[in-house]
Amino acid sequence: MGTVLDIKIKRANKVYREGEVLSGVVVVMSKDTVQHQGITLTMEGSVNLQLSAKSVGVFEAFYNSVKPIQIISSTVEMVKPGKLPSGKTEIPFEFPLIMKTNKVLYETYHGVFVNIQYTLRCDMKRSLLAKDLTKTCEFIIHSQPQNTKLTPSPVDFTITPETLQNVKERVSLPRFLIRGHLDSTNCLITQPLTGELTVETSEVAIKSIELQLVRVETCGCAEGYARDATEIQNIQIAEGDVCRGLAIPIYMVFPRLFTCPTLETTNFKIEFEVNVVVVLQDDHLITENFPLKLCRV
Repeated sequence: MGTVLDIKIKRANKVYREGEVLSGVVVVMSKDTVQHQGITLTMEGSVNLQLSAKSVGVFEAFYNSVKPIQIISSTVEMVKPGKLPSGKTEIPFEFPLIMKTNKVLYETYHGVFVNIQYTLRCDMKRSLLAKDLTKTCEFIIHSQPQNTKLTPSPVDFTITPETLQNVKERVSLPRFLIRGHLDSTNCLITQPLTGELTVETSEVAIKSIELQLVRVETCGCAEGYARDATEIQNIQIAEGDVCRGLAIPIYMVFPRLFTCPTLETTNFKIEFEVNVVVVLQDDHLITENFPLKLCRV
């Protein structure tokens, strides 16, 4: 066995908030004495912005604005050059998660065009003959609870051929009437999205009813913005030709890391929407879209 470097964070779930202290140990394991040129630990948080293929070339100015945005960065020397004994060595560390004025620790978010990530990186420098060792570990930031009280915003909806947009030949559409409601479009990220849907009438048999969660990521600057919507998850809530007049529950849990509280900054925005999709037997898609506001309290 060679020398093994590892980072162990004190909290099992690795979740922290601004103002707390990130703590843990760096573990070095080796059956022989380890000669090294110093061990450092770096904590970094950054927002990586990326352009979709359709936006590249449209905005030349974007190339300057999509550089990673540094949120937090701190390096400490844990051990000065020297030797570590054989066996297991644990070196404790602490990083206070305190921001400078007017800076914010955004919540961890793994998106397609916007990525907010926090990492710890441990580097052990060694002599020319031995390879340097590096270990990286991600930790998760949850944004501070918002002080404002969450006011529910229930939405009732009715879907008929007349309510549909982007339809070229409305005459050829089969007749249908679908009613339903969402309990609130202002959502707590830790609570499921709930509601119900009822197919009152439909001339054509129904194949499937689905809930589609969509993220809308906007990157940009004064010269222009690129806005891209991508699917996060799709949940089937009914299959086959459902009974008419039967209330079908709507229930969707927001996935961790792929969602975060709705965020708007000068360089990027992260927003969310849900689509109620009814697939008819002839593969016609009927879609109703609802913007959501996610928050953490």
